[in-house]
Amino acid sequence: MDAPGDPEGPRPPGGDGRLAGARETARRLSRDQLFVLISTASLNLGSMMCYSILGPFFPQEAEKKGASNTVIGMIFGCYALFELVASLVFGKYLVHVGAKFMFVAGMFVSGGVTILFGVLDQVPEGPIFIAMCFLVRVTDAISFAAAITASSSVLAKAFPNHVATVMGSLEIFSGLGLVLGPPLGGFLYQSFGYEMPFIFLGCALLLMVPLNMCILPNYESAPGKHSFWKLVTSPKVALIAFVINALSSCFGFLEPTLSLFVVEKFNLPAGYVGLVFLGLALSYTISSPLFGLLSDKMPHLRKWLLVFGSLITAGCYMLLGPVPVLHIKSQLWLLVLVSVINGISAGMSIFPTFPEILDCAYENGFEEGLSTLGLVSGLISAMWSVGAFVGPTLGGFLYEKIGFEWAAAVQGPSDGLVLPTGALQEEEI
Repeated sequence: MDAPGDPEGPRPPGGDGRLAGARETARRLSRDQLFVLISTASLNLGSMMCYSILGPFFPQEAEKKGASNTVIGMIFGCYALFELVASLVFGKYLVHVGAKFMFVAGMFVSGGVTILFGVLDQVPEGPIFIAMCFLVRVTDAISFAAAITASSSVLAKAFPNHVATVMGSLEIFSGLGLVLGPPLGGFLYQSFGYEMPFIFLGCALLLMVPLNMCILPNYESAPGKHSFWKLVTSPKVALIAFVINALSSCFGFLEPTLSLFVVEKFNLPAGYVGLVFLGLALSYTISSPLFGLLSDKMPHLRKWLLVFGSLITAGCYMLLGPVPVLHIKSQLWLLVLVSVINGISAGMSIFPTFPEILDCAYENGFEEGLSTLGLVSGLISAMWSVGAFVGPTLGGFLYEKIGFEWAAAVQGPSDGLVLPTGALQEEEI
């Protein structure tokens, strides 16, 4: 394991170095490692709460302002489109800008634009409201891309031999944000109106900025020689990137559609709609550390985690409605149960991806250090963003044309069932 306070760049997997690193980590954390954990946890919690509060009530508010379901899906989806572009840029120039500055600046801007989102109900309805929604959402996407790219790189730098384990453990805070965001947003919206959820959470995120300015270590590294193109043209990396894209698309599909379906089908108030999202987020949060640990301790299982996670995800989307051909009555308890299983299957597929891409980069001659970590973090964020754009955009369109039951049935199999075939064909994924 790297010396406390001065962690080196990640090493290729295997050998005595990994075992020694595991024993050392079990005994203690360095001061810098502890501060990296605190900073990343604060970002995951705050940003995911701000991101997830839109689900329970924003689609209904946007409809009142004259936005169609397709436009609402595009408002959700544009976030991912611009995060895609920004992630590639920030990943490439991470060492030039500085990981700490990129992290803190991204968090600061994200908190500010979250507050601005809270005043959009004062904007005139129609094209002006829609344009302002896009503008604020795009700015938030760029700031989040900066913070999350820097966060993933610094985390991998501080814990080079336990990337998946640490990321899986910290997903507890991401999941906690996803768990708390919708019900808290729904409660504040129902009790105090549209503005309060955004103002409250935006201010909370801004309060975390001074803390991270003080405690986040400042890692330096020389610029690397390799590019995104060399990384993504590796067949193994390209396949894993497709897995990330597909999973993100499935998640993104639910953002503009699930709340509308639940309100229409079960007549739940906005304060309770957020609780429907709880099943997926909570199961994902609880299972994340386990799958992260399995990915690090048993690398040979990563392939099968990807395969079975993808298959289960496909089945879950067939049962969300459920699809009419199954002749199963739509019930709230079934929807929540399927969401719980979907959260577990998502964890199975997500956490093997980062260490697998990182291992592949080293096998193809990428240098060890913050530069390569920035490329890998940026690539993963970008691929996640592609799916997060396609999912809400296509989901809003399909919901409007064929209804939630059929839309979910199209989304799940199209993104899930093709993954195992590709994974099995790849000999050493």
